[in-house]
Amino acid sequence: MKDLNIPLRDIARELARRFSTMSHEELAVLEGILMPMKFVKGEKILCSGEYAKYIYYVHQGLVRQYYFKNGKEMTNFLGVDGSVIMSIESLFRETPSQETIEALEPCYIYALPKKRLEEVALHNQNIQILYRKILEEALIEAQIHADLVRFETAQDRYRRICKQMPKVVLRAPLVFIASYLQMTPETLSRVRSSTLVD
Repeated sequence: MKDLNIPLRDIARELARRFSTMSHEELAVLEGILMPMKFVKGEKILCSGEYAKYIYYVHQGLVRQYYFKNGKEMTNFLGVDGSVIMSIESLFRETPSQETIEALEPCYIYALPKKRLEEVALHNQNIQILYRKILEEALIEAQIHADLVRFETAQDRYRRICKQMPKVVLRAPLVFIASYLQMTPETLSRVRSSTLVD
């Protein structure tokens, strides 16, 4: 895996551009808590049973989050470059995670330690806004996924993921896309075929 050697200041700017405006001083504070991490394909970023301590910003790569239900892996998040991923319940209740986060490609990730982020957010209003907006985005994405599988047909689910997450559709293995959409790989193949015909 080739090193990107991206200065932390640039990652802090990326996050600020997306979630909040920041002064030079606040950027320096954010830069000071960012932790660069590298993962190879197939490596676990967080394992079920571990305590979640970080919010992960995926600078480059493809990740999935999954849990087990009746002995089957259920994918509840797929994210590519620019995604933010975390095990929300474990992070905030300080309980062992029921979810696993896995790298599906070589990944460059920048972790924000929750405790440090909360400490600096107390004294930096724009970092507080960034923290709140990251959490808002995570909650909205979880709600969108819940509504998708509860209310939409298989065809509509697939169309929506193609529209909202085109990079994921191009890069993620079909078995994980099917799991995310709560359908079998066979159903997904049929849906994809009929969508291409339409």
